[in-house]
Amino acid sequence: MGYVKFDKSQVVNLEYSLSREIVRTNRAGSYSSTTIVGCNTRKYHGLLVCPVKEFGNERHVLLSALDLTVLQNDKSFNVGVRKYKGEYYNPKGHKYIEDFNIEYIPMMTFRVGGVLLRQERLLVHYEEQLLYRYTILEAAEPLTLQIRPFLAYRNIHGLTRANMSANTRVGYIMNGINICLYEGFPTLHMQLSAKNEFVPVPDWYLGIEYAEEQKRGYDYTEDLFNPGFFEVKAKQGDVIMFSASTKEENPPGLKTKFTATIKRKVPRNSFEHCLENAAQQFIEKHDDSTLIIAGYPWFGAWGRDTFISLPGVALGRKREGFFEDVLDTQVARMRDGLFPNMGDAGNPAFNSVDAPLWFFWSLQQYELQTGINPWKRYGAAARSVIDGYRQGTHFNIHMRDNGLIYASANGKALTWMDAVVHGVPVTPRNGYPVEINALWYNAVCYLIDMAARAGDKKPGKELKELPELIKKSFFEIIWDEKTGLPADYVSDEHGKEMSLRPNMIITTSLPFSLLTSGQMKGILDKVAAELLTPRGLRTLSPRHEKYCGSYRGNQEERDSAYHQGTVWPWLLGPFCDGWLRVHGKSGAEKVRKLIYGFEEVMTEHGVTTISEIYDGDPPHQAGGAISQAWSVAEVLRILKLINTKYQ
Repeated sequence: MGYVKFDKSQVVNLEYSLSREIVRTNRAGSYSSTTIVGCNTRKYHGLLVCPVKEFGNERHVLLSALDLTVLQNDKSFNVGVRKYKGEYYNPKGHKYIEDFNIEYIPMMTFRVGGVLLRQERLLVHYEEQLLYRYTILEAAEPLTLQIRPFLAYRNIHGLTRANMSANTRVGYIMNGINICLYEGFPTLHMQLSAKNEFVPVPDWYLGIEYAEEQKRGYDYTEDLFNPGFFEVKAKQGDVIMFSASTKEENPPGLKTKFTATIKRKVPRNSFEHCLENAAQQFIEKHDDSTLIIAGYPWFGAWGRDTFISLPGVALGRKREGFFEDVLDTQVARMRDGLFPNMGDAGNPAFNSVDAPLWFFWSLQQYELQTGINPWKRYGAAARSVIDGYRQGTHFNIHMRDNGLIYASANGKALTWMDAVVHGVPVTPRNGYPVEINALWYNAVCYLIDMAARAGDKKPGKELKELPELIKKSFFEIIWDEKTGLPADYVSDEHGKEMSLRPNMIITTSLPFSLLTSGQMKGILDKVAAELLTPRGLRTLSPRHEKYCGSYRGNQEERDSAYHQGTVWPWLLGPFCDGWLRVHGKSGAEKVRKLIYGFEEVMTEHGVTTISEIYDGDPPHQAGGAISQAWSVAEVLRILKLINTKYQ
């Protein structure tokens, strides 16, 4: 059955099965996502979701869902699942599911009457094509299959309604049809491997509901268009392929293409393989760009997340060439010492004070893995970051005379704690953020070291006094002698902000650290006592009056909780680095227990991946995006570390 599987008792329980989602990507911008029973619960769900060039490459849901109906002996069994108003599900195809397996690709087995049928689906790599394979395992008598597609043709962030503007006409192609509902969209070609009859019954299915959007306080009702259905005769042993693609396919070749694609896949037959497969899903290659998508289903490529995720996504799988391609893409988009934090190539936003500093950490991980000094390839980019910060750049990001980095911009949240409600940052952290200055010290020291080892003495001469100045000022301004801990940030207006947050943990994890081993241990012990959970670090101590232990409600309520106690898995990366640095092999067992604790989540929320966030309060329920790059990457990176260095 496989490492990750669900039996009949689990899948027929909708409360259980609808809370478990799957996402698969084609590594070129498209994805496919739904629940394990095929019932869409989000506007972001869809079987074929593609970037549309004419609309700024934003992702659009083309094919939302696909119903399969089995007809035998005048009986009809629809194995689809859809929700309408009032907890009304029609059809209720989940009751026919025998089991669900996801070792290579999503695979369900249905028993309907006297028929046992297996359904499998996959996205073809680097193509905008979805393939279904239907295998008739048992059938005492001939049967008929009806395949009914449901089209949305809208942006992933929106919803569609029945309208008169849609072009509902279909064209006929080999073994199928093509259709394009609106101008500017790609044409969808739907074809079967076997001869079939397409029965045109154009209709809008009204009032389909998405429960997760309702929970999140958004519009949650949609109408989907069905142009009709394909009808094909079948018998025991038959294998029938269905293809939905933005280009016309060759039907006789669909079976071979399906088989060849599966052969290239790594099975999800262990915790480590699940993480490796999840890591691959964040890759996006198109044109001359290679990106890491921050999370699915709604994030794009974020600079900060890219640099934090890259070592785990690439080096954790020994993909040094991919690592370089991603960095080359980011370097080409630099401006005034900053990397774009979000937005597309034509409209980037540079509102991140830490992304350029994580670039240095990413280079350090690259050198650690490959033994290659990156100065020759990335020295100029590294130098431009240091120069930009020293001279001052956008958003009032600048080095002061004391050597520390100060960042402050009205209405902007420049660190990774970037939630904004009604135009006001929830955790603004204007001033001297602790992790920014720890990263700054690490970056300056690494630049000097990297250049010197490459034979370039100039940076060392120009910056020789800066590391000591940064260190001196850090302890004078940010460090708090009374608590033996650094402030979370220090501002000109309010002085030291001593709320216990996880940002201080980064000071313990960097290759060039400002701290002694004793100071690191003090931070680690405090964080372990109040912030550490089995799913990552809380963003605020439960003892704080503003602590929020549950990530629920509408967008305002969720954003208000986002960094006020919510748990983030990616923070386990720097925590484990620091813990191993201080405790060595004696601390490896604690780290191993934390990392392997995530094996439990392989069958939850985003199946075989790790979610963006978890509640601060037990049982630490998953929330946010179902699959997040830095969550997967940092857990995978530490897993590889303990399995190689701390056996």
